Amino acid sequence: MIRIVCLVIGYCFGLFQTAFIYGKIHGIDIRERGSGNSGTTNALRVLGKKAGLIVFLGDALKAVFAMVLVHLLFENQYPDMAALLRIYAGAGVVLGHNFPFYMGFKGGKGIAATGGISLGMAWQCMIAVAGTFFAIFFTTHFVSLGSLCMYVVFVIALVIMGQTGYFGMPQPYLTEMYIIAILLMIMAFVRHRGNISRLIRGNERKTYLTRKNKED
Repeated sequence: MIRIVCLVIGYCFGLFQTAFIYGKIHGIDIRERGSGNSGTTNALRVLGKKAGLIVFLGDALKAVFAMVLVHLLFENQYPDMAALLRIYAGAGVVLGHNFPFYMGFKGGKGIAATGGISLGMAWQCMIAVAGTFFAIFFTTHFVSLGSLCMYVVFVIALVIMGQTGYFGMPQPYLTEMYIIAILLMIMAFVRHRGNISRLIRGNERKTYLTRKNKED
């Protein structure tokens, strides 16, 4: 039951659609522009770098806030599964971000929110995830490739840290945490299936921070 509670808390935080709200403030529906995705990359391409930064921070921080709230509410009651409950909250945020009920379940892809999850789990995990994303992005300018590689590193980092005792949880809870992370990664790959197809074909769109992003 406590797991469901944490998922629901996270889902409620995930419903704060930063890109959609920012777009509405500026008189547009982000879902009707660019890729139609309510996330950081589309906000960057449609509304510019300032919008992209605001949307990224909003989507990442909502995951952090949800996980902090769950930690504060349940750490003393469930000390042996604190990290597991945090990742349940983070997973709920991604679900709320990707499938907001009031937007017809059409949201983003959860990448910025996952960056927030990595910070909510451990700062070392966040550094590994952010380092991977930016290294690949600035090398290739493919947001999708950086995002997918980031997810793989996220899972690997959790496993390494979990198996070396960082989270202080018994193995069954650690295994459950890994499964959740893997399911999130699978969902990310599924939601990026169009990007993966374009990467394979060699016609995936590149994104630049130093000049205007135009259609290829």
